[in-house]
Amino acid sequence: MSDSPHSTDVIIIGAGPVGLFAVFELGLLDMKAHLIDILDYPGGQCAELYPEKPIYDIPAISICTGQELTDKLMAQIEPFGPTFHFGQMAESLIKTDDGKWRVTTDTGTVIEATVIVIAAGGGSFVPKKPPLQGLEAYEGESVFYSVRQMERFRGKNVLIAGGGDSALDWTVNLQPMTKSMALVHRRDDFRAAPDTVNKMRALVESGGMALHIAQLKELKGSDGKLEAVSVKGPDGDYDIPCDTLLAFFGLTMKLGPVAEFGINLDKNLIPVDTEKFETDVPGIFAIGDINTYPGKLKLILSGFHEAALMSQQAFRYVYPERRLRFQYTTSSSDLQEKLGVS
Repeated sequence: MSDSPHSTDVIIIGAGPVGLFAVFELGLLDMKAHLIDILDYPGGQCAELYPEKPIYDIPAISICTGQELTDKLMAQIEPFGPTFHFGQMAESLIKTDDGKWRVTTDTGTVIEATVIVIAAGGGSFVPKKPPLQGLEAYEGESVFYSVRQMERFRGKNVLIAGGGDSALDWTVNLQPMTKSMALVHRRDDFRAAPDTVNKMRALVESGGMALHIAQLKELKGSDGKLEAVSVKGPDGDYDIPCDTLLAFFGLTMKLGPVAEFGINLDKNLIPVDTEKFETDVPGIFAIGDINTYPGKLKLILSGFHEAALMSQQAFRYVYPERRLRFQYTTSSSDLQEKLGVS
């Protein structure tokens, strides 16, 4: 733990797209931000779950991947110099004697600020892991729960386990670059989009991949290097040779220590008003998928709107003596100077 805490105007818990855009909206109003995220990089769910899958509903961008959206947001907020604390979880929140909020992370980082913004999506994403003995020894080397870089799997003998959209999407998308591709699912019925299922079955029929109706039983290999996965099928046990296992059994979202912050919760979501997106605790806001209110839509663009209105009220806490002047970036020379475009 450092000798003295970091000091800033706003602490943002969560560095996903909505948390990143909040930096922009706060920066336009002269507020500095520190961001805390359990991941080792920005982007949140976009970067963790679908960095190379297309997103179609970002205004004025007809198509972009989760990673491209993250990169664009990082470039947009660069003029405001946010400070990131990656690989950390906000563990405790207290009010100091001088009225500031003090956040301490699980690694001992201490940050004080006037305003707290919770932009933690649905919480921390934890993959549902297959119940296989010795699984941990292979994780990160031969066993994965997401695809962050497709190139990592080029020329590999890949076995994908699962029957949902993620499993089927990556089966179809990775198949052209792998040495061999196989899909294993406990039944010949899938929860994925019908078009993707049809593409998978066409690949099986043409000999481009194999489909196994079976359940995972055992990993075979050594020193983290997978050689085969033993499965249990209708006719007994057998081995599927592979050097990579991608297990897509879904994710569990855990709210984590945020649930202990003393904020009113409704089914693990944080109720807010629709004027300021403030919680029942003054000075603490919640934006993005973590909040709830009548008519809530869990869309990135909705989170962007929430960040803008949140920033207006945050200004009143950070600068109680200043009058808030609403300005447009298209016409304000002051805002354009902040953005470095004047």
